[in-house]
Order: sequence, then structure tokens, then C-alpha cells
Amino acid sequence: MYAAAIIPAGGIGKRMGLGSPKQFYELAGVPILVHAIRAFEQVADIQLIIVAAPQNHLADTEQLVEKFHLHKTKVVAGGKLRQDSVRAGLAHVPEECQFVAVHDGARPLVSPELISACLDHAGLHGAAMAAIPVKDTIKEVADNVVLRTVDRNALWQAQTPQVVRTDIMRKAFAAADEQSFIGTDEASFLELIGEKMTVVEGSEQNIKITRPDDLLIAESILMQKKEKNTGMRVGHGYDAHRLVEGRSLVLGGVEIPHTTGLLGHSDADVLTHALCDAILGALGSGDIGKHFPDSDPAYKGISSLKLLENVADLAGDKGYVLSNADITVIAQQPKLAPHFPAMQENLAVACRVELDCINLKGTTTEKMGFTGRQEGIAAHAVVLLQEIYLLSL
Repeated sequence: MYAAAIIPAGGIGKRMGLGSPKQFYELAGVPILVHAIRAFEQVADIQLIIVAAPQNHLADTEQLVEKFHLHKTKVVAGGKLRQDSVRAGLAHVPEECQFVAVHDGARPLVSPELISACLDHAGLHGAAMAAIPVKDTIKEVADNVVLRTVDRNALWQAQTPQVVRTDIMRKAFAAADEQSFIGTDEASFLELIGEKMTVVEGSEQNIKITRPDDLLIAESILMQKKEKNTGMRVGHGYDAHRLVEGRSLVLGGVEIPHTTGLLGHSDADVLTHALCDAILGALGSGDIGKHFPDSDPAYKGISSLKLLENVADLAGDKGYVLSNADITVIAQQPKLAPHFPAMQENLAVACRVELDCINLKGTTTEKMGFTGRQEGIAAHAVVLLQEIYLLSL
């Protein structure tokens, strides 16, 4: 499935009584909006996330996207009403995109599993939304007097995401524009054109942050989830390549002056290869040869930093990010320490982490073995991956 997500985040949240839009307010140290985006970043079928932000907060939103390494996310200007923001996002959805998932930017606790369930049901029925059955007794009231008790058996409380086939969504918004219709969610737009919306049972935890007390509830839910899940994985990687004449010596993406270079199908960057293998090992996803075989001409001469970027993306898709890496390069010659700062920066950028998350060391074998005889260079890497969700805590 090729799906895009639109996250309307153009409101100002008057009921919160904050000095800035509520979606930028921090929940457990991370902006509410970022929590919501991260859930969609983890869903493989979601290939594009469009955030419709307030016009005067576009730069702030783009900075958040960069700071939190939200690589699927694009920021556009939202509108005054929710439907204005959705319409603005819809204009940026590619024609070939099959489905659009709309999710409130103020619902930070949506799970990737719920998003996937809504996508699956929309794939079968054309449209699907998250909702929960009403549990409380419902009263119709006028002038503070109860008129009647409403039968709650057929009542559901709407949530998001709401997923709609893209062509149906465009048709519904065109009809709404023609009729000057104002709707509160995508289901109301489908009602306008006589299209059906399937319901997927949502979650009580998928709350919308509307009032200050909602922040306390959301914080409590996050802390409970943290206690139930360690969310960490360890991986080890090792690689070695032969030194030969006529090849460049590339380590950590840095070309180092030397009389010989490493032999391999790619640039033979053993340091970066070891880091790739360590991350793949932590994910339980095989090794670098499985993902980038030397039989594939597409990888001939390729920079290993590009391979590392792909591995970091895979980790992100599985819900993990690099917490830290400790890498040791084993080489008799040349001296590597002067080149470590440039290597560190290259690796940190490829993994989308801070510089201090990457530690580099060099050692020799006192002229023993293949590295000591300068026949080759080897590298070991140990990594710790942390679940993206828990970085919010």
C-alpha cells in the first residue's frame, strides 16, 4: 500500500491556556506533535507525512522535524479550520498515492498498530476510522435539565486516524467546497457524499489533548508504558578487508592518504560496515551481505555511508534509533586518530544522531596477524539501540 498521512496542526489551543499552540507543548520532554508524527514514521505503508502547521510557526515546525530526525515528514502551512489544514495537506499528496490517513496533531499516544489496522480496513472497504464505543450513560440536556436518556448502544466516540481512499477524499472535499460545508472530521465529509466509513475499535489511550488535565493523563500513560518495556537492543558487528595497491583507503567515509587501500565491491569501508552489521544484528535483521549483496551491481563502488543511511532508516521503520556506538579499528598503519573527528561527524549524520553518540578508537596488534603485517584492516562495533517511543520519556 502507498499511503500518506496528513496531520492537521494549525490550531492555537485556546482551551489549554498556553502561550503557544498546544501541539508544541512538551509531553514527557517531547512536543505533543512529535509524539504523533513518530507513530506514523514507524508504519511502513506510510511513505509521506504532511504536517499542516500554523503559518507563523512553520519555521518552528521545520526545526522540530530536523531535530527529531523525522525523515518522512514535510511541513506545509495550515489554515484557520481543521478542514482548511487537511485541504492544504491534501494538495501535497501525490496523485499515485492510494490512501490518505488524517490524524489530529493533538493525539500524541496513537500506536503504530492502530494506524496499521485502520490502513488494513481502509484497503478492504475504502475508508476506515478509529473509534471507541461510548461507555457512559448519555443524557440529552436543555437549560441544565435532563430531557431524556439517549440509547448508547449505537454510539461511538470518534478518534483518529481516519483513512480514506485518496480519490474519495478529493471528491468529498470538492463537494464540501461547493456546498460551503464545515465538518469536524473526515467521516462527516464522507457522509456528505454518501460514502461509507468503516469503524475500527480504537484505544482509550488515544486521547486528544484539549485541556490541561489531559496532559496529566497522557504523562501517566507514558510512564506506565515505560515501566512495561525496556525498549533497548544490543548488537555487535565485525568486518575485515584486504589492503591492496591501486585502491583508496576509506574509513568512516573519509579518504585517508596511504600507499594501499581496501579491496571490496563497495568502497570497502570496514569501519562503516562493522557499524552497519552491529545495527542490523541488534534489529535481528541479518547482516550487510543480506541487504547489500556484492553480486548486485547497484552497490559497486558505492559509499558505505549510503548503506549506513539505509540501515538507519530500517532501524527507524522498526521503531528504533541508535543510542550510542563504540567502534574500534584495528590497523598497524596509518595513524587514524587525526581523522576521527571527520569520521565521527560522517557517521553521526548518516545515523541522524548527536556527535557524542559515536565513539571511535584505534589500536594495533603489535605487528601480529594479518593487520600487524599490514595485509588488511579490521573493525569491531558495538551498538545500543533504543526504542523511539521511549525516547519521549
